[in-house]
Amino acid sequence: MIITTGDNEAPDSVSRALALASELGVPYVRRSRTSLNKLLSRHQTEMVLVILESGIRIAGTYGDPMEFHPSMSFVRAKRLLKGEQDYMLEISGIQPGDQILDCTAGLGSDSIIFSLAAGKEGKVTALESSLPLYGLLKEGLTTYQSGLKEFDEALRRIEVRHADHLDALKGMPDNSMDVVYFDPMFREPVMESSSLSPLRTLANGKPLEEAAIQEACRVARRAVVMKEKRDSGEFSRLGFTVRERAHTKIAYGVIALDNS
Repeated sequence: MIITTGDNEAPDSVSRALALASELGVPYVRRSRTSLNKLLSRHQTEMVLVILESGIRIAGTYGDPMEFHPSMSFVRAKRLLKGEQDYMLEISGIQPGDQILDCTAGLGSDSIIFSLAAGKEGKVTALESSLPLYGLLKEGLTTYQSGLKEFDEALRRIEVRHADHLDALKGMPDNSMDVVYFDPMFREPVMESSSLSPLRTLANGKPLEEAAIQEACRVARRAVVMKEKRDSGEFSRLGFTVRERAHTKIAYGVIALDNS
């Protein structure tokens, strides 16, 4: 993987690209109006992170480019700010001031909603094991501007860590989070369009290990929550009680705890 900028090598974009390349330990390559395909070929890599003046994009040989975008989390956030309920938050029992660990952050949609609900006194830590997705997410959460102050503040409060969730959980103290959350790559995709297919290509597709759930139950004070495809066998395999609604393709599993 390499990091570059858009065709317009604005000083701020170059500075951000250099900083992210240093953190990720990957080469920064000047764009010099070179096509991305040529850069990929010249540097014998399959992927490039492109720092734009107002965002970040992943491009490569795997498929269509993908930019950071909050997607449905922005719609959910506006509903939440209007006083409407969010089913994930209801299931998780999130309260202002909560400490939440999102073990499989992906593009951060659920982390954003958790951050908005936990508020300024709360804390969301988002783990992502895929280095390209980590770079996309961290830069995206830092720079994305929605125009909605409360939403943008929620993005900035999220702490993103490049880590395998099992390793991270093993290193955490007992009862140090209120809720631990998993949204693993579904065993069978429910996506009806190809818009998110690059995410499936880039994300860690391994099934959750029982050891990860055991560690999560040790770290969480109130609950461990998992989102999965409706009727998935993962709920029973991992010991979750299923909570689902009619006419939806996904469900949530909950392991209720009393470790406070």
